[in-house]
Amino acid sequence: MRRLACPERPDWRAHAARAGFHFHSFDGAPYWDESACYAFTLAEIEDDLEAPSRELHALCLAFVARAVEDGAILASLKIPDHAWDAIRASWRRRDPSLYGRLDLSYGGRDAGPAKLLEYNADTPTALYESAVFQWLWLEDGLARNRLPAGTDQFNSLHERLIARFAEIGAATGSPGVAFACVPDAPEDRGTVAYLQDCALQAGLSAPFLPVEAIGLDSDGRFVDEAARPIDTMFKLYPWEWMFADAFGRAVGASSTRFLEPPWKAVLSNKGMLAHLWAMAPGHPNLLPAFFEEDPAKASLGTSFVKKPLYAREGANVLIVRDGAVAASGDGPYGAEGFVRQGLGLLPCFHGRHALVGSWIVGDAPAGIGLRESDGMITTDRARFVPHVIDG
Repeated sequence: MRRLACPERPDWRAHAARAGFHFHSFDGAPYWDESACYAFTLAEIEDDLEAPSRELHALCLAFVARAVEDGAILASLKIPDHAWDAIRASWRRRDPSLYGRLDLSYGGRDAGPAKLLEYNADTPTALYESAVFQWLWLEDGLARNRLPAGTDQFNSLHERLIARFAEIGAATGSPGVAFACVPDAPEDRGTVAYLQDCALQAGLSAPFLPVEAIGLDSDGRFVDEAARPIDTMFKLYPWEWMFADAFGRAVGASSTRFLEPPWKAVLSNKGMLAHLWAMAPGHPNLLPAFFEEDPAKASLGTSFVKKPLYAREGANVLIVRDGAVAASGDGPYGAEGFVRQGLGLLPCFHGRHALVGSWIVGDAPAGIGLRESDGMITTDRARFVPHVIDG
């Protein structure tokens, strides 16, 4: 694994505009960054990222199967008890999942095995840029001889998402999926627009619905603005928020099926990390993790990462190294509690800290996307950098 300097295309913004990539910059600073790329060998991709991602996802599914049968586990995750039946029912029905993203610390084969930092199992973004725009960058680089002939990328996301929507449509018998998010959040809206396109290519209808327009009818069914029942809904809106809303109590009794399904709430919670370690202590791709109130956290010593059970984009994360605070993130999270995880620092290349996001579509690894940050915590200001396979 190497970080390579790349000549930035002078017309890349025009390429982004044509491709519909409208959130490539934030506050005047680039979010998409093609001044560099990360190069991997095929063995690093297949053996060090793809295979462990498959194994970690399978371990996570085994944890869900255990959690839905154990109220103590659901309580430890601070999931409200009114949501437990909905979570259990969705798992027992085998409600299908669309996608998720495992966030890994990985610095190349010489740095040791990839380590799971968390699982963005419910509302992961950075999808369009992973699936489409970095692939377009690769194709353009090959066409202009900016990249050597034969350069490849670990990226079957687009094709797998379309195929997965077709599978979900067949499994649910629904002719379409309604897509919901907060419409004035550019990244969320861009992610949802991309998934709408994938659903359309799979032969499904894909109307957009602002979150605030979702209603409930007198029969307890979720309905759209025209009071039409919603059979299947993709919501880029976290389950912990939805369960806290007034409508959240209606999920279990509703006939609406959700993407992601309610059982994904078990995996998007960072308390899962402590349970995974208890299930598979010493697993080469896990870091030791404990709930903050667990005396066993002392085994981590004076170097660890403290994470809220519910948090996003590095908010309220605390990194302690040799007893001193090395980095911290502000934010509104932490009321539900914390986990303490062994220190798994991101690799630093030329002063940039690189996080590997390993995408799961259905139950299979489908590609990676990398984000870089100047600091040790990956925040919403981290930049997306493309990757290649060149050996």
